[in-house]
Amino acid sequence: MIADGHEPPEQGNAASRPAILRELAAVAAVCGLLNVPGQGLVSRLQYDRLALERGEWWRLVTGHLVHLSVGHLAMNIAGLAALSLLYRRLASRRRWLLLALAVALSISALLYGYAPTVQWYVGLSGVLHGLWAAAAVWLWPVSRAESLGAGLLLAAKLALELFFGPLSGGEDFRVVTEAHRFGAAAGFVWAFVATLARRTARGGQRRRESL
Repeated sequence: MIADGHEPPEQGNAASRPAILRELAAVAAVCGLLNVPGQGLVSRLQYDRLALERGEWWRLVTGHLVHLSVGHLAMNIAGLAALSLLYRRLASRRRWLLLALAVALSISALLYGYAPTVQWYVGLSGVLHGLWAAAAVWLWPVSRAESLGAGLLLAAKLALELFFGPLSGGEDFRVVTEAHRFGAAAGFVWAFVATLARRTARGGQRRRESL
């Protein structure tokens, strides 16, 4: 049920479950192809601070599509699947895609500007935290309890990572938890901005129709 005075979620282009699964399979296939061993694509596409300084700006986006291993990719695709199936109807596919792109660019920019010790980074987990934060924002008109629950769960995870270290990882690499925090912050901000822009546009349309 939608509370009085609040806008319903944007469902016009929300994908059905079969469509979501097809899109997830496509994302997994693309990311898998970018991680084919022996092709050297990961090193050419990952977020790399020194390479960015040489002008290789595509890495701001492609760094989020390549992964360290099949297991790393599978974990991120599983997270994307969970978010997609839970929250797909909160916004159109186009809106989610634009949000993911904005979050990816924001994470890379924030890593470059505020995490100089992070020399390289790969993976979709930062973007997933951004989508999670955006879902908490967009849930507010639908269910404040669910919105607060999603937000508090995300905040608890980030706090655990901040004070006790990453919840997963490996001996040969460290999880860049800065990307998780930057992603969550970017997702919250961009979702809030998108909501305000949508309400402003609708208000302007209503005023024009009333003239």
